[in-house]
Amino acid sequence: MSADESFTRLAAFIEDEMAFATSHYNDSYLQRRLASRMRRTGSDDYTEYLRLLRDDADEQEALLDAFSINVTGFFRNEDVWDGIEDILRDLSESQGAIRAWSAACADGREPYSLAMLAHDDPRVDEEKLAVLATDINDKSLNHAREGVYESTRTVDIDDQLSFLSYYPRFVDRNGDTFSMRDEIRDHVTFEHHDLINDDSKSGFDLVVCRNLFIYIDNEYKRPILETIARSIRPGGYLVIGKAETIPPNLKSAFTVLDGRLRVYRRD
Repeated sequence: MSADESFTRLAAFIEDEMAFATSHYNDSYLQRRLASRMRRTGSDDYTEYLRLLRDDADEQEALLDAFSINVTGFFRNEDVWDGIEDILRDLSESQGAIRAWSAACADGREPYSLAMLAHDDPRVDEEKLAVLATDINDKSLNHAREGVYESTRTVDIDDQLSFLSYYPRFVDRNGDTFSMRDEIRDHVTFEHHDLINDDSKSGFDLVVCRNLFIYIDNEYKRPILETIARSIRPGGYLVIGKAETIPPNLKSAFTVLDGRLRVYRRD
């Protein structure tokens, strides 16, 4: 059996038996994540790894965790967060409540960034803000609910949080450990949600879904974005990753507010 055929069989097993939609993702992304697990388990090829996966529930869980797109940070791409701050100001002035959705939130740094930004900006009424944060990875969601993060050799959380005027108002620091205070955590609700398979939400003023679509095959970007579009009220906002675009057949649903920052308004 060729490598392509054994990869196809492995991907089909993961989709059919483990309920992870491999067909929606780029092969290159899947192969990178599979290669990492194969090295860790000492599997020489896709066929050998498939045999292991069939019999090992723990490895199935580890693989699903590996597939979760968890590259994140506080206030990643600060210029985008300047744009999000303008949105929060506009919503605070025009609305009695602000409903935001952080979709594919990974370990929670993005929704907590939203909550901290609302508290930090005197032109935003933070009491109006409620953030729903969703992901497909339950381990990441449990980590997010705890709201505790650590700096590492490659991640400087102090530097990330310096986007705020004075972050110690919202975060307790103990050495390299940073814990979200209750006043920030209280704004955020975490929930399991699969953008590929689950239903849309409704009535959101702002949806932030950044750096997911670069991993998704083009034919599946449209249904995911349709789910998101149905979840935004008319006049609400969408922010996607700076390297991502809205497919041409969906552009009629949105007005471009800032093409460089990938900020859109729902028509």
